[in-house]
Amino acid sequence: MVREQTVLATSYPQSYYAASANDARARPPLLGHVKADICIIGAGFTGMSTALHMAENGYNVVVLEANRIGFGASGRNGGQIVNSYSRDIDFIERQYGQKVGAEMGRMAFEGGRILRRFIKDYGIQCDLKEGGIFAACNRKQFDELVEKKKLWEKHGHEQLELLDAHAIQQYVGTERYAGGLIDHSGGHFHPLNLVRGEADAVESLGGTIYEESPALHVREGDKPVVHTEQGSVEADYVLVAGNAYLNGLLPELESKAIPCGTQIITTEPLPERVQRRLLPKDNCVEDCNYLLDYFRLSGDGRLVYGGGVTYGAREPAKIEALIVPKMLRTFPELKDTKVDFAWTGNFLLTLTRLPQFGRIGTNIYYAQGYSGHGLTCTHLAGKVISDAIQGQAERFDIFASLPQHSFPGGRRLQVPLTAMGAWYYNLRDRLGI
Repeated sequence: MVREQTVLATSYPQSYYAASANDARARPPLLGHVKADICIIGAGFTGMSTALHMAENGYNVVVLEANRIGFGASGRNGGQIVNSYSRDIDFIERQYGQKVGAEMGRMAFEGGRILRRFIKDYGIQCDLKEGGIFAACNRKQFDELVEKKKLWEKHGHEQLELLDAHAIQQYVGTERYAGGLIDHSGGHFHPLNLVRGEADAVESLGGTIYEESPALHVREGDKPVVHTEQGSVEADYVLVAGNAYLNGLLPELESKAIPCGTQIITTEPLPERVQRRLLPKDNCVEDCNYLLDYFRLSGDGRLVYGGGVTYGAREPAKIEALIVPKMLRTFPELKDTKVDFAWTGNFLLTLTRLPQFGRIGTNIYYAQGYSGHGLTCTHLAGKVISDAIQGQAERFDIFASLPQHSFPGGRRLQVPLTAMGAWYYNLRDRLGI
């Protein structure tokens, strides 16, 4: 079977992350035919975590990236370590049973530990800072955070602390919130520097990464072959890890998820006194709305503020016009602050809002659809996929057992139906119901 894909233009978006990357050196494209134990399509967090786990176990790894390392969501996101999944463990238990819920609960807090190990073991400089806050915009959301704390503690996660409306102001300099929940195992970092640091680690262990080498088609078989414009890779295993940036490589997966854009701005560097007033303990924050806001301070003292969703990967014409009002609703004192960077990036939303893992045949794996909750789960995915390839597939099979529903109406109706659903939940957030 041949799977077609269009060739993409290559360059990083004009983001703060690209402008402040530690090392933006390019890798060459693939030229000619090579062999590997595993060929990974996509050099984002899923691909790099899998590549690093495989290389640590002595496998010959080749990674193909259509653009640059971290070009997609992995190099554009809010940079926040948020545990669990976009749908929490209680939803999984209700829908898919106690056994699946318990297994997913055991894995829900592992991804953050994996990425911290990578940072420590390979000396990756990515401005890692500790502590993440869920901020409740109303009493209903605070009550839900009380239940979240109980739920996560039931599954063994103890690093949590509730904050009432007064206490949260010691962490976030605004009167906007009715309370919050600190996850002391959360945190934040420069995501592009992390994924590029992981790429360096893969190469230090003998792996090879080719940039500007989009996979044009995959020939299935006992030894699948991935073809690019100027070369090919023959491997024992293939992992497809392009997420929202596959552009037709696996058409049968496209009906199961929809690309969505989120927008981020970054201010000019703020005076230290302003930084201390906005985020006195330098935690990252996300609110509890369905269409949530998220923000943090960068390593050089800028406010990184994101929020909103555009469906169908549409890029809005004026990102600042969408995000600055959100920032000023939280921090009105920044009304005269200059915005230095504004960009958008795509994530992949599934109907269940749970990630989609699976196999095509016996030796082509895929992982996608983290639904805006990918920083930790992508790192977990790398470990789970690596274990499965090495013969320990129990945890992979738990993920693969989750239903992968197609969106009703196919591609034509995905965007309007999803936008209607988002409008409904946004209205509920506004009304506090």
